[in-house]
Amino acid sequence: MKTFSPTPKDISHNWFVVDASDKILGRLASAVAVRLRGKHKVEYAPHMDTGDFIIVVNAAKVLTTGRKLDQKKYYRHSGWIGGLKETSLRDMLAKKPEEVIRKAVRGMLPKNRLGRAMLKKLKVYSGEAHPHEAQKPETLDV
Repeated sequence: MKTFSPTPKDISHNWFVVDASDKILGRLASAVAVRLRGKHKVEYAPHMDTGDFIIVVNAAKVLTTGRKLDQKKYYRHSGWIGGLKETSLRDMLAKKPEEVIRKAVRGMLPKNRLGRAMLKKLKVYSGEAHPHEAQKPETLDV
């Protein structure tokens, strides 16, 4: 018997909607990362993008445990001397709640071209509305 290796015609990408309200950030991100990667499918292959499209709504209502709102920091650097900027999770949730989920999921995906392609299939919205009704997404409970 030969080992099955999926080809692009064998892969189907489905659309799912995940409601992030009252969900723990890390647990939500890990469930979304598994779906984006395609590890829940029988035809999973680590060298191919077999995952689904995921729409995350209500990103502003995500929860964290402990004192992460003030202790968790996001860092970026301008490239100049002394250009390290830091932002707390509380400030990120107030200004860009979509980025909080996107960064959490990005850290759980491969760090290569394939991981960047998988991240493009993640759509995050801070409110309830999203423009992907034409794709007929199914509701996913995590």
